[in-house]
Amino acid sequence: MIETLPRIDKLKFRNFEFYLLRDDLLGEFNGNKARKLHYFLNKDLSGFKKIVSNGSSQSNAMYSISLFAKIKGLEFEYVMSHISKNLEQNTIGNFKFALGNGMKYYINQNRVEFAKGLCDEKSIFINEGVAQPEAEMGFKNQALEIEKFAKHNGLEFDIFLPSGTGASATYLAKHSRFKVYTTPCVGDVEYLKKQISNLDKNSNLNILKPPKKYHFGNLKKELYDIYKELLDETGVEFDLIYDPVGFLTLFANLDKFQNKVLYIHQGGILGNISQLERYKFKGMIC
Repeated sequence: MIETLPRIDKLKFRNFEFYLLRDDLLGEFNGNKARKLHYFLNKDLSGFKKIVSNGSSQSNAMYSISLFAKIKGLEFEYVMSHISKNLEQNTIGNFKFALGNGMKYYINQNRVEFAKGLCDEKSIFINEGVAQPEAEMGFKNQALEIEKFAKHNGLEFDIFLPSGTGASATYLAKHSRFKVYTTPCVGDVEYLKKQISNLDKNSNLNILKPPKKYHFGNLKKELYDIYKELLDETGVEFDLIYDPVGFLTLFANLDKFQNKVLYIHQGGILGNISQLERYKFKGMIC
């Protein structure tokens, strides 16, 4: 039996050499959401009828769960706090494709409570960002894949990935022998620490502070600029919300890393469609 190694590319950006785990190339169902939903994908869900979740109107998790529900033949109900009139009238990005997968959505300011109220004994409730214990299994597998690649190539890594809920980085750090670093893209460092503690009170995850505070999803010229620079120089398209903050933080903290950096591409580029439209609408790009 031949063991397959994960797709890890060696790249150079701004004269800095690093390795990139291409979880964006896992397939149609890719990125960290594929890792987070690994447990559910491999579980018999024949006793359930629907999945209920909540989050933002252009959430990567929303789209991934909609695809997962479609694959499993389950209904999918999703609750968001608000949605812009423009997006309702001109559906694009994750929202458009989630609707195409059969998602039914609700608007409610108390979205978590409302979503839980939609559940019955034949429902699966999935937390925003799939930040829950069932997500751990996928990252245990990811840690093993990275270890195999490192051993095969005689490498030692410091692993870096940006965080929303922190679930991906927390569970990877729990199962990897390598140091894992992250940075908050939703909320500040204290918010992220609380999220991590809810998942693993003894976490050894290393948090790096971004060079400046970025409000989640806000349009900033320097975020688009590094996204475009990465695309032009490496030929790889990254997520336009998380990864620009990730790379700016990475380059502001290069002195923290002792080994070759392994950056994890967590997918999510479908969301770039709507984000690029926002940049164009604001006249920040042509």
